[in-house]
Amino acid sequence: MSQKEQLKLFEDKKVRTVWDDEQEKWYFSIVDVCNVLTDSKDYQTARKYWNKLKERLKKEGNESVTNCHQLKLEASDGKKYKTDVADTEQLFRLIQSIPSPKAEPFKRWMAQVAAERLEQLQDPELSIEQAVADYRRLGYSENWINQRLKSIEVRKLLTDEWKRGGVQGQQYASLTDIITAAWSGHTTKEYKHLKGLHKENLRDNMTNVELLLNSLAEASATEISKNENPKGYGQNADVARRGGNVAKAARTQLESQLGHSVVSPLNAKDYFNSLANEERKQIGVPDDDVSSGPLSEPVSPQ
Repeated sequence: MSQKEQLKLFEDKKVRTVWDDEQEKWYFSIVDVCNVLTDSKDYQTARKYWNKLKERLKKEGNESVTNCHQLKLEASDGKKYKTDVADTEQLFRLIQSIPSPKAEPFKRWMAQVAAERLEQLQDPELSIEQAVADYRRLGYSENWINQRLKSIEVRKLLTDEWKRGGVQGQQYASLTDIITAAWSGHTTKEYKHLKGLHKENLRDNMTNVELLLNSLAEASATEISKNENPKGYGQNADVARRGGNVAKAARTQLESQLGHSVVSPLNAKDYFNSLANEERKQIGVPDDDVSSGPLSEPVSPQ
C-alpha cells in the first residue's frame, strides 16, 4: 500500500491522516477525532473515551468498528505506533455515536480534506501550490522554496532512471546513500545525525547550498545514466557514485573559496534563527528585544 502520512488541523487541534494512493482515500486517526469532538484535555483521555465507545459499539454489532484497522502513525515522541484508523465513510458513522456540537463542522471539514486531495490528483499543480503554502507557513524563504521544488523534480527524474535500470525496493535508499556520501562525506543517516534530526526530512533541513549540491549530484547521476544505460544495482551504484563525485568537486572548489565547509550541522530551526538574527542585525535590533517568531518553528516530519 502506497501511503503518505500528513498532519491536518481542525481549528487548533491536530488530526493525523494517511492517504492511500491505491484506494484513493484518506484514513483518519480515530483517537485524534475523539480528541477534537470531545474536547479532551489530553490524548490519554481521548484514548480512554475511544476504548469505551469501541466496547459499546461492538456490543451493539456496529460493523464500522469491527472493520476499522490499524496503521502505524507518528506520535508526539517521534516514534510510530499502531493506531486505530477509519476511512471517511467509517468515520462519518462513528461521529454519529459521539454527541458533540462540533460534529457537523467536523464532517464538513472531512469532506473538504477529501475533496482537496481528489482535486490535487486531477491537477498536480494544486499539490505544488499546497506545498509552497506549507513551506511559507513554516518560515522558509522564497529562494529556498524555489530550490526545494526544483530538487523534487530532479529527484523524480533520477528515480525514473533507476526504475528503468531495474532498481527495486530498498536499493533506492542504498543508491541515495551512495550519492549523498560521495558529495557530502556522510550517508543519509550520518547526515541527519549531524543535523540533530530523527524522523524529519533531510532535504527539508538543508541550506540553499546543500540543496544545490545535492541536486547537482542527482542530476549528474541522471545524465550519466541516460548516456550509459546501466542495468541492475551494481552498475547503477557506480553511476550514483560518479554523479555524487561531480558535486563533490564543485563543493571542494567552493569551500576553497569560502574557507569553511558547506556541509552544515544547521537544521531548519537553527537555519531560520540564523536568518532572523541576520535580519535583526541589519536593522539594528538587539536579539533579546525580539521574541521567537515563525522562523523558529521546527519542520514537521514528512
